[in-house]
Amino acid sequence: MAETKRDEAQSELYYKKERLKYSPEEEARLERQHFWRIIDAFRFYRAHVQEQIVRAERQFKSLSPHHQSLVPGVLSNLARISQCAEHNQKVLQAIIQNSLHMFENVEYYSEREDDPGKVRPSSTFDMDKLKSTIKQFVRDWSEVGQAERDSCYRPIIEEVQRLFPCDQYDVSKVSVLVPGAGLGRLAWEIAQLGYTCQGNEWSFFMLFSSNFVLNRCEKVNALTLYPWIHQFSNNKKLSDQVRPITFPDVNPQRLPDNSDFSMVAGDFVEVYTEPESWDCVATCFFIDTAHNVLEYLEKIWKILKPGGAWINLGPLLYHFENMANELSIELCYEDIRAAMVKLGFIVEVNYFLNQLVDISSFFFHITSHFRITGSPFHFQVEKESMQTTYTENDRSMLRYVYDCVFFVARKPSGMHFKNQSDDQQQSLPPAAKSPRQEDADRFT
Repeated sequence: MAETKRDEAQSELYYKKERLKYSPEEEARLERQHFWRIIDAFRFYRAHVQEQIVRAERQFKSLSPHHQSLVPGVLSNLARISQCAEHNQKVLQAIIQNSLHMFENVEYYSEREDDPGKVRPSSTFDMDKLKSTIKQFVRDWSEVGQAERDSCYRPIIEEVQRLFPCDQYDVSKVSVLVPGAGLGRLAWEIAQLGYTCQGNEWSFFMLFSSNFVLNRCEKVNALTLYPWIHQFSNNKKLSDQVRPITFPDVNPQRLPDNSDFSMVAGDFVEVYTEPESWDCVATCFFIDTAHNVLEYLEKIWKILKPGGAWINLGPLLYHFENMANELSIELCYEDIRAAMVKLGFIVEVNYFLNQLVDISSFFFHITSHFRITGSPFHFQVEKESMQTTYTENDRSMLRYVYDCVFFVARKPSGMHFKNQSDDQQQSLPPAAKSPRQEDADRFT
């Protein structure tokens, strides 16, 4: 009994922590504090890398003269890494300079009491996030990342086109939401095809960087970054560590006339509140970013129009697993799929994937019947093994491969949203007829 009470108390603690709300004033203060913490991380980058270089130099110089003479290129390579870090810092400085006034309805720059240009030390956690963000430029906006984009983004884009073909829909009125948009390439590619597309992102690291590349970069491959200089292990050649990438590989501002493309900042669960408002939700390496993945499922179900589709590709590497003081619910794909069925999703057989992607293994095919709101529907699921990478260094001796799940789930056309009357249901527009924009912090 004591154990039960202790468990209940622990559950209540998590419940309260998850639902913790602040006053508007406290929310604004914490938001400003977080904003400047990320700005500080961008500014501290060069000093952080220099600390690594100094440590490597000191350790190398501690070797005997004989051992140093065996590898004479080490110190010159460290000097080159220092130069690359200096160059990266200039790009990062341009990013944050462009970010100080990026939101239409929030002004942070004038609110810092001390010297806003001062370089302040940042945590290892924040610096790791920043270095990961630099690698995102490779994945999303460089020619080097094309193969990775083909494996991750192309299946999603092709499914959008299959579900909402241009010969049957006015695609400018098909609304597609991309939560966890990162640097925005997937959302941009969908908008490039003429669909109304909105990316949503929570991380300031990503928001600053996507704002820069989408709104300030016009010349193709005009900018250079050195994304691999932080990797001191698993290099085959010294030159691999300091090799550059250029970006953007396309002009992000070249979109079709009258295109409707936007990026919205904020927590996905909190920003999108209007029911049955999107024709399609496309998620890539996203659902495992949740504290509670079931909350994501419910939110996607809620915001999809009847007949709308959820397209998902990604692994289940839960971001908050084993993180102190953070709620984290880690479910297997089987449990997630079962929860989707109970919510009412129909998971489609994906013949497209069989035709265009090399499937390494086939696991199972299940056909069942369920009853939702009094009407039976057919549930078919094909779980497939789809190998992809994420911000991969293709010259590294260590490479991570994700064995991802890819699925397309439909919200049935005749479904009622909970507590919605028959009259309300009948007045709803059909899918792909009425795109909408969320009222949230937008980029200028």
